[in-house]
Amino acid sequence: MTNYRFIVIEGNIGAGKTTLSKKIAADYNANLILERFADNPFLPKFYQNPERYSFPLELSFLADRYRQLKEELTPDLFKPLTIADYYFMKSLIFSKQTLSDDEYNLYKQLFDIIQKSLPKPDLFVFLSMSTERLLYQISLRGREYEQNITAQYLEKINSNYIEFIKQQTNLTTLIIDANNLNFVNNPKHYQKIVNAIFSKEYKQGTTTIVK
Repeated sequence: MTNYRFIVIEGNIGAGKTTLSKKIAADYNANLILERFADNPFLPKFYQNPERYSFPLELSFLADRYRQLKEELTPDLFKPLTIADYYFMKSLIFSKQTLSDDEYNLYKQLFDIIQKSLPKPDLFVFLSMSTERLLYQISLRGREYEQNITAQYLEKINSNYIEFIKQQTNLTTLIIDANNLNFVNNPKHYQKIVNAIFSKEYKQGTTTIVK
């Protein structure tokens, strides 16, 4: 068992990061932090009219993520491990795709001011999946406002994630190729991911695992 105290499970839209986070938190009696995207009133509006609602959407996500992490990332003697299904830095990853250059520059100034007070995870896990698999899983979960998400949009978000990961030399990152893993319905596949996360302590930088 590793000594990780704060693990982030990340991935593109539809990668299954929330489902995986819930399963691991339940099995390891961990404190669970889930992104509250469903409560964001701008999200359905953004998918219908991105140009109009991108800036208020990203600002509202930024404020809510910061507030939630400040409240919930507190030491717990009975639950020493915390699992989150998002990393605060994802605010930059998505805003870079959705905002104009001027909006992004302003947004990044605000982001840089507040992110310094938040801890970085001991391990950043990224679930890598093909665009085709992501679209399939998005269709399965049936959220109406997600059905207009395009392959092009997912590919750009993925590119932003990869670019971010390459730049984070002081972050311990584990990329898991999950294209052939059905960790929701197959216990063996789920155990493979758990073993990859907890079987060793990784060094700073990026490690890629293909299952």
